[in-house]
This record gives sequence, C-alpha cells and structure tokens, in this order.
Amino acid sequence: MGHILLYAIVPIFVIMALGYYSGKAGSFTGENARTLNKVVLNYALPAALFLSIVKANRQMLSVDVKLTIISFVVLIACFFLVYFVFRWFYKDSIAESAVSALISGSPTIGFLGFAVLQPIFGDSPSVGLVIAIISIEVNAIGIPIGLALINAGRQSKTPLAPGEKKPNPWMPVINALKEPVAWAPILAVVLVLCGLKWPAYLDPSFKLISGANASVAVFAAGITLSSVSIKINGQALMGSFLKLIIMPLSLLVVGIIFKMDPLNLKMLVLAGALPPAFSGIMIASKYNTYVATGTSSLAFSTLLFMGFCPLWLWITEMAIKMFHLA
Repeated sequence: MGHILLYAIVPIFVIMALGYYSGKAGSFTGENARTLNKVVLNYALPAALFLSIVKANRQMLSVDVKLTIISFVVLIACFFLVYFVFRWFYKDSIAESAVSALISGSPTIGFLGFAVLQPIFGDSPSVGLVIAIISIEVNAIGIPIGLALINAGRQSKTPLAPGEKKPNPWMPVINALKEPVAWAPILAVVLVLCGLKWPAYLDPSFKLISGANASVAVFAAGITLSSVSIKINGQALMGSFLKLIIMPLSLLVVGIIFKMDPLNLKMLVLAGALPPAFSGIMIASKYNTYVATGTSSLAFSTLLFMGFCPLWLWITEMAIKMFHLA
C-alpha cells in the first residue's frame, strides 16, 4: 500500500496541486487547460494507447475478450444508472442528466489510466490493453450516447423550425470514431489481429509524445479545478458515491461471477474506481450545462480517490483469495 501511495497516488496530487496553484496564480487559465487537454486527447493519449496495444499478440487479445464484454456491459449499465438517478431522483433535465452520466458514469481512464495503473502493475502490454479497451468504450460509445442525449434534450426545449431537418442520431457516433483517441487503438487491434509485427525502432517516435500523456493531463486537471467555484451538495456527493463505490463494486462482483483473470480483474476494478471523466467536464463547459456541480463532484471524487485506490485494490485481492480465482 505504501508503494501504491508513493508511486501512483502522491505524484498525481503533487502535479495536480501544481496545476491548481498555477491557475490560481494566473499563470494559466481554464482556456489553457482545454488546450492542454486537446494535446492529450488528440496526440499523447492516442500514441500511448496505440503503442501499448500494438506490442500485444493475438493470444493476449483472445484472453481479454471476457474483459471487454464485462467492462462494456458494466460501464454502460453504470452510465445509465447515473443518468436515471439524476433524471428521476433529482428531476434534472435530459441534458443535465446526460452530463452527469458523462462525468460520474465514466472513469477518467484516458487522463489517469497510465498514471495510476503503470506504477502499480508495470509497463506491460496487458496494462495498455485494459486502458485501451475501456478508453474505446468511454470515448467511442459512452461519449456519443451522452452527446445524443444532450442534443435530444436541447431539441425538446427548442423544437425544429419549419422545414428544418432532424439531426442524424448516428452523427455523434461517427464524429467520435473520427477522433484519434477512438481510431488509434482500434487500428492497433486490427494490426495485431493481422499478425503484423511492430518494429522496435519506431518506439521512440511514439514514446516521446506519449510520455506527456499522464503528466499534462493531471496538470490540466489542476488548472480546471482552479478555474471554477467548487460547491459540495447532494448531487456532487451522489455522483461521487456512484462513481467511487457502485462502479468498482459492480465490476468486482461481475468479474468474480464470471471468473475473470485475477490480474485483469484487479486492473479493471481499479480503472473503475478512477475519478469521474475529465472529458465530461469539457463537454459540460461546451454546452454550459451542469458545470459547477459536475466540477464539484470531480474535485470531491479526486480527493477521495487517494483513499479508495488502495482500498479497492485490497478488497479485490481479498475477494480473489476468498473465491479462489488465483
């Protein structure tokens, strides 16, 4: 646990604190944070995901089929659980509930996945595969669903003008698949399935930009937190509860039921326990919807993650021994 705290958790909070201080000091603004996030989402993260997957082989991909199915079903279920909790219990609008689901119903796997999982489980293709699978599900499936719901909610308030065509409901999915963070890992999977060997001499070209992924993302998160007023209310607490407790617990229970590989189960549960998705805050800011409460939930969950990260790892290890998965 000491290793986890010193090598995975503390560095995140140190860099995030630097970003927060730089934002408060006026060195960077919320707009600067969005620019840094673009660097991560469009270049650093796709390079990191591509390089991690392309070093795998067909056998590793076949082993991870169970991981893919379980993570997809549970993450989508948690996404809609958050949506319906905020839609029915808090009486939020469709757009507000969709933003809540994008934030508290998705882990920030792209921004913190490598920063948390690599120090704990090592720099191996299996770590990259877990991060890539969840990233594809969050960015190529979860975000388009959220955007479709947001657009549906906005249209219900502003009906179409006479002669105006109804937007294509598949457009958010198509646009999401055009993003490098979605198609880069998919391309890597295709190359692996085709049996193509990745030449080692190309690694440095990808590692140079991919190395900026975790540090820049965490620094930008600190700037984002410094640019908004944080207010902890019932909705922020509920979002943190659904994200930090319900999601990893659901992944753990389903993983045990279907007897997942112990290492994959540990990584999957820890990935599910990551703070809410930073991309949800970016979308909230774009549509000016649920920004204050969503950011408060993100900030509160990020602080709680310092305790929940080692706690969920310990709980998972105990569960693996109890149910004889090892």
